[in-house]
Amino acid sequence: MIHVTVWNEFRHEKSSAKVAAIYPNGMHETIAAFLRAQPDIEARTATLDEPEHGLTQEVLDGTDVLIWWGHMAHGEVSDEIVERVYNRVMQGMGLVVLHSGHASKIFRKLMGTNTHKLRWREDGEMARLWVMDLAHPIAQGLEDHFDLPIEETYGEHFDIPKPDDLVFVSWVPGGEVFRSGCCWHRGLGRVFYFQPGHETCPSYHDKNVQLVITNAVRWAFRPRPIYQYVTDHTTALKDISLGKGE
Repeated sequence: MIHVTVWNEFRHEKSSAKVAAIYPNGMHETIAAFLRAQPDIEARTATLDEPEHGLTQEVLDGTDVLIWWGHMAHGEVSDEIVERVYNRVMQGMGLVVLHSGHASKIFRKLMGTNTHKLRWREDGEMARLWVMDLAHPIAQGLEDHFDLPIEETYGEHFDIPKPDDLVFVSWVPGGEVFRSGCCWHRGLGRVFYFQPGHETCPSYHDKNVQLVITNAVRWAFRPRPIYQYVTDHTTALKDISLGKGE
């Protein structure tokens, strides 16, 4: 079983009737709901205004993959919590960063670049996402491209380190292209960034977007143990030196 925590600021849904109409229970609950429909995934949620942002050490220790959505309150996220999440990624927890989470403290820390820098506009154009690697696990079940009828425009240049895997590139009628699905390895953890998900767009109700996020959770999950308790020094299990006693 893959244990997922879906983290969301949960601010836009409380302050905008338009956003609340699309995501009445919050984007986090919409995402958690389609993940819970999978037999191999258990999903819970956490939000910014909970104590410790809902990301206690106990919660993170029980999380295999963390999904992160943030936008209007990046600066309110505690540096202590960012460090806590960072350490868990280094230990092997997967991280899926969505949409404007590109500017979050945790994504910037993991990437080491100014990930908030990119072209953007809210014209509400359609977006076409092209699959760049049809063999990638995150692309399984998709055609060679899919369209979103309305989405915020992001465009290059996106200040990220070269991805280990480039899974999606998006195009909009205005002419911009964008590396909209990227994978990295950080420590023992796997990180995936996925662009769709502006708060006024119903992208998280789209079946292709849901499939990508579900696939990303499975890709980011590490079934091997997380080595957080390895000691610095050990003794030999047995004496295997040659020639002793001769």
